[in-house]
Amino acid sequence: MMDFPCVRWQEYAAQKWVGLEPELKERFTSLHDVDDVFKCSLTLTTEDDLDFVQSICTGHSVQKDTEQAAKCRERGNSSFKSRDYTAAAMHYSQGICFAPISSKQLCLCFANRSAALYHLQHYQESLEDMDEALKNGYPSHLLHKLEERRTQCLKHLSAGQKAKEAHHNTASKNHEGRDPEGPLTFGICPHASVGFSLEKGRHLVAADRIAAGDVILHDRPYSCVLIPGMEEVKGKGARQNKERRVLFGMEHRRCHRCLTETLRPVPCQWCSYSRYCSTSCQRDAWEEHHRWECPLGADLMVMGVMSQLALRVTLKAGLKNIKMARDPIRDKHTESEPSCLNRESSDSSPCHTSYCSDSYLSVFHLLHHLDHHSPGLRFLYAVTVATLYLKLIKAGPPPASWDLSGNSQSPDEEGGFRDWSSELWLLGSAVLRHILQLRCNAQAIVMLQDTGAANSPVQSSMEIRIATAIFPTLSLLNHSCCPNTSLVFSSGTSAVSSGSDLSADLSERVADDRSTACGVTVTVRAAKVIAPGQEILHCYGPHSSRMATKERQHLLQEQYYFLCQCEACTLQQEEDEEGIEGTQQWLGTDGSPHKSGLLCGKCKESLKNSSEDRGLGFLCSSCGHRVPSSEVNHKLQEIRVDLEKAVDLMERDRPDEALSLLKRTQCQSGLILAETHPLQGELADATARAYATMGDWNNAASHLERSSAAIGSQYGADSIELSRQLFKLAQLHFNGGARGPALSVIPEVRRLLCLHCGPQCPELQELQAMEDCLRG
Repeated sequence: MMDFPCVRWQEYAAQKWVGLEPELKERFTSLHDVDDVFKCSLTLTTEDDLDFVQSICTGHSVQKDTEQAAKCRERGNSSFKSRDYTAAAMHYSQGICFAPISSKQLCLCFANRSAALYHLQHYQESLEDMDEALKNGYPSHLLHKLEERRTQCLKHLSAGQKAKEAHHNTASKNHEGRDPEGPLTFGICPHASVGFSLEKGRHLVAADRIAAGDVILHDRPYSCVLIPGMEEVKGKGARQNKERRVLFGMEHRRCHRCLTETLRPVPCQWCSYSRYCSTSCQRDAWEEHHRWECPLGADLMVMGVMSQLALRVTLKAGLKNIKMARDPIRDKHTESEPSCLNRESSDSSPCHTSYCSDSYLSVFHLLHHLDHHSPGLRFLYAVTVATLYLKLIKAGPPPASWDLSGNSQSPDEEGGFRDWSSELWLLGSAVLRHILQLRCNAQAIVMLQDTGAANSPVQSSMEIRIATAIFPTLSLLNHSCCPNTSLVFSSGTSAVSSGSDLSADLSERVADDRSTACGVTVTVRAAKVIAPGQEILHCYGPHSSRMATKERQHLLQEQYYFLCQCEACTLQQEEDEEGIEGTQQWLGTDGSPHKSGLLCGKCKESLKNSSEDRGLGFLCSSCGHRVPSSEVNHKLQEIRVDLEKAVDLMERDRPDEALSLLKRTQCQSGLILAETHPLQGELADATARAYATMGDWNNAASHLERSSAAIGSQYGADSIELSRQLFKLAQLHFNGGARGPALSVIPEVRRLLCLHCGPQCPELQELQAMEDCLRG
């Protein structure tokens, strides 16, 4: 399950749309109000539709299952025997989620997980699992195992506390004053303000000069949903010191409410799917949305992340907030046509919405672009929401926050909804509104995941998408393919909800918020100096350093319904109109054009795009040699295939073979690729990894420097991508004992990490430890 419903439901809805009578199609297509679309979809949704959903849910059961719990425990035992304690803990956690309350498997899984956590040196968590095992009827003849483990845990905790106190005293002397940011505060900084225009709607502008690296805003999602899917979690096994891979999805490893990663999830008492980092998150999720989602677990899995997020937003808001949000725009159905994604509705006053993470108004007034969606897609969304709405009604009484003894009439008096208030059709209409909004306003939450070997001496990581969310304040930012901000997500962060760093009006609005909040947060920083009056922009995905202009504009038009006219797109269009030959079709982070990175096979000069061939070929300006695009693409594909083979060899602990293949590939790539071509950077990075695995630090560092040069050329000298590469270079120099080179690169890494991630990021702490060690 990803954003859209499963393929079978999409196909079913498409067939249902094709089979509608022409007059029904015409009537549905002619509707321009979300309420009317939802009411119409209710009349078109039948018991057959509900039965079909039920039939495709059979493979997505979320019921408690003793047999499945036993199988998970057996897999955990197998991992435990091979000393892969991380995988063992995750298998036992799966067993705990599957095990019915008070079942034998539940107490055994808790006890076994406590053993795995003990070996992972999570002693407090191990103690807590032992308590859970006892609470759930752990067999008396096995109690001696728990008592012995409890004694060892307490001994380790006591010793650890003394060491921690000693370390704290030393650290406080050596690192005084190294916490420049202080506690996290939510909201927009005083140097930025909310602007408004009919063309752009609400948007953020700099009120004063904002320096590069300054925090512009912190925001929390109004709501978010984890993206299920299988991701590899690597744990080091004991046999021959090789890695054993076990597949676990994000839904197994993170809290379903705050997204905090945990090896000791707290399960939902009634379903096997939802799990949380703590009993407080479990309780809050139950009160906020899960008590209504729990019976629909399988339905939500086949209906997609967007459907679940739209429902979750609506359940959290409640009928009272929805009715309040509807009043200012009732009977106003027109929307302005944005030139750059106008996320905020322009049909309400500029000061109407409060911008804080728990403000439903700021979510409700996001544009839904109803008329921009194709009739078929609009029908898919509407029937999906109508089906979920009818299933929710059948699942039980309405949420307490919706039980207002409604006085108005139902949209269809013949279909009395039993215990449900006659006003509760507003729930379905709100869900439909939000699912339409999410196509343009959903924000992917990405985190860095370690992708290297467990025993790797050098960090290897990649960004992965873990959840989809809707952020009230972040939604104010319009798009640029060459943005002036950078975004960093974090989870499990404590935050102060008000303070001097917040603008005055926002401080009042969030005063009633909780003083602390644990969960996912997004921090927006200035990636460059932003002058007063300049708009604050971020990238919705298509970036000028990664994608050609026409491709970016096509994707943005298709998903967000606007033609991008940002600085990067405008510059490229001007060069095209002036007939400038040879400029690259994507631009750097500073808006300047790259060279193609391709070399002429005859004279080794740079190849340029040939305007005469309309982008179908390349021309050498030095010798006039022409090269068809097909030939270039074929050679590039060969290089990519060899690179993938080499990476696979390294993952199978065969770095010497990988190195031989990479050397041959680099000889071939050097004939057609300049050193700054992105593919050359990838080859150099893989070669550095092979050398590092074999302990050849000098050669590894040399190739990583080449890779860093290519990355700097593609993404810019101030990019987050370059910071990650230089961080690896610092690790290589440190591991190789190259004191001078390491100390020379550390300041630049620190500058870039502070610019994009702030002074509290974990990499900076590791960097500081390396520097302290090198300076003695």
